[in-house]
Amino acid sequence: MKHCLLWAVGCLASAQLFAASPDKTVFRAGAATSNITPFLGGSIVGNFVRPVATNIHDELHARCLVLDDGKTQLALVVCDVLGVSRDVSAEARKLIQQNTGIPPEQVLISAVHTHSACDARGNAPLNEYNKFVVRRIADGVQTALGTLRPAQAAFVTAEAPEHVFNRRWLMKPGTAPPNPFGGVDRVRMNPPGASPDLVEPAGPTDPTISILALREPEGRLIAVYSAYSLHYVGGVRDGDISADYYGMYCEELKRLLGARDQDPPFVAMMANGTSGDINSINFRKPRPSLPPYVRMRAIADDIAHKVHAALAKAEYRNGWTLAARYREPMIATRRPTAEQLAWAKQTLAHPAPKSDKVDMPATYASRVMNVAAQPATTSVPLQILRIGPVCVGSMPTEVFCEIGLEFKKRSAVQPAFLVSLSHDYMGYLPTPRHFALGGYETWLGTSRLDPQASEKMLAALLEMAAEVKDQP
Repeated sequence: MKHCLLWAVGCLASAQLFAASPDKTVFRAGAATSNITPFLGGSIVGNFVRPVATNIHDELHARCLVLDDGKTQLALVVCDVLGVSRDVSAEARKLIQQNTGIPPEQVLISAVHTHSACDARGNAPLNEYNKFVVRRIADGVQTALGTLRPAQAAFVTAEAPEHVFNRRWLMKPGTAPPNPFGGVDRVRMNPPGASPDLVEPAGPTDPTISILALREPEGRLIAVYSAYSLHYVGGVRDGDISADYYGMYCEELKRLLGARDQDPPFVAMMANGTSGDINSINFRKPRPSLPPYVRMRAIADDIAHKVHAALAKAEYRNGWTLAARYREPMIATRRPTAEQLAWAKQTLAHPAPKSDKVDMPATYASRVMNVAAQPATTSVPLQILRIGPVCVGSMPTEVFCEIGLEFKKRSAVQPAFLVSLSHDYMGYLPTPRHFALGGYETWLGTSRLDPQASEKMLAALLEMAAEVKDQP
């Protein structure tokens, strides 16, 4: 009898010890921000003229989220820069693996595409700022990993159609200005507002904000990872460094949630969806002139309020599982014709007189020669993350909106959304039909990949999404 009693007491103690020990398979999340603001004096990129950075209007960040289901860890990083090069992404993911053990193929690094930042698209050997960005991305992920705690997750959406407009317009025949190559396109990017020569937009818009929310079981939010298909807003002062509406949205959402003084910090994130042909300008009517940052602030605040309202309806779940796929298929690059090469050489041999205006023919003649010197194929980094029932796809380009809509509709994992400008900056990605229409986004030197590239890249992502659908 004594032995039986001792055995029962021992079993009870063991059961209590097991119950008290942390469950390693519980879903966890952690988040952090890492400052990547450049030094003043560098060049601001995103336009044909590169002004010098003379003022920090608002700090730039790498906003980091780490997820852990007990078997797989994922890291999602959104950087407040125009784009990140393959070398910057590769070095950052290498350092992340060294510091945290998270494999490179399970780390998603994307850029918001602000046009008010210094360049993070450097090639090896990296310059001082690019090395700084690499280190700060890795530091942010390591810090986020250190805040991992049990979490619940939810996915919701919000609609913001009033801020997205297709910027590519079909024009009345012959009314578009000549392109740099001497021809006339059927489509014009950013035409004059309310012009009588406008026919109709050349493509759709996507008004949906995709929202992935993580919270502690007691209800306190950890992070919100969101994506919206709107190009940068702009309207900054010359020489200003700014994260554009992406950064303003993050700060306003934090304010609305009352999470400014939270510890560990709450992190809001806004990734660039598929906005290669989308901006905030309604070309059906003239656009009023506003002081710097006014339009940007209005859009950021409105989006934050819409997301805040959507979060109030979120239904959180336990036990989300994770999966990832990463591949680099070979894709053909665009090749200049003999006529285009001859034109480029002739243009560069006879430059226009110097002036304050950008010499667009000379600019694109140089780009044509650069394209001719590149290999006929290139590897393209593509990635799929499955976060519970949600699929996040990514491409290293400025993706046209209709590609993102197609991915949302056809992904084997639903709901789904697509993030642009991840792991590299490879120019614009129109669908095949747009190349016959012309326009800035299709010009040789602006769009680098073969006209069929979008279909091949989408097919690869859909295949990868199907693979992770039933992965345990």
